Amino acid sequence: MEAEKTGRTAVTRPEGVEIRGFRYFPGWLSPEEQTALVEALRGVAAEAPFVQPETPGGRKMSVRMTSAGRLGWVTDRRGYRYEPCHPVTGRPWPPVPGMVLDLWRAVTGLVRAPDCCLVNFYGEGAKMGLHQDRDEGDFGFPVVSVSLGDEALFRMGGTDRADRTESVWLKSGDVVVMGGAARLAFHGIDRVRHGSSRLLPQGGRINLTLRVVQVP
Repeated sequence: MEAEKTGRTAVTRPEGVEIRGFRYFPGWLSPEEQTALVEALRGVAAEAPFVQPETPGGRKMSVRMTSAGRLGWVTDRRGYRYEPCHPVTGRPWPPVPGMVLDLWRAVTGLVRAPDCCLVNFYGEGAKMGLHQDRDEGDFGFPVVSVSLGDEALFRMGGTDRADRTESVWLKSGDVVVMGGAARLAFHGIDRVRHGSSRLLPQGGRINLTLRVVQVP
């Protein structure tokens, strides 16, 4: 176990386990840290409201999204891409919260900060089909996923959609790092156990994914 100094308090972080190349850190965030992070994300959403995106094929996604950082991930009839401004307000995305950047550095060991913190909200019945994260400019950097709120069944595959998959229930405070052989692996959320966490008053799941989009 690794002890990390945060002010005067020593925080013990769990060691990660590897599942099909995905690095899984169960319970990385304490309940107090989860609450603080949700409050920070409320500030993000106040500047950049959640939207229900549409795929290039015209299908409304079941999750709602916003972003923080230099770039935000968007999708509409024009395709999947990163943009410097919110698609509705036209304003630049708010900065990534400091505690999120601290988490990124701790689990990746990287000095290079992510360009995008994509924030997905899963309400009751929302899910995410199997997909690859491949809209970034350099796949040598990992993607880091942070779970908050209700438990979600996370499915992990290989680099071919037809590859065998394995699933794990992600709980609030869990972190997954997708790097190396798992960087372009297919993954998705099959379902969410609505009401399984008390972190969000109305239930639901928040998922953050941190990405390096463009290499300077």
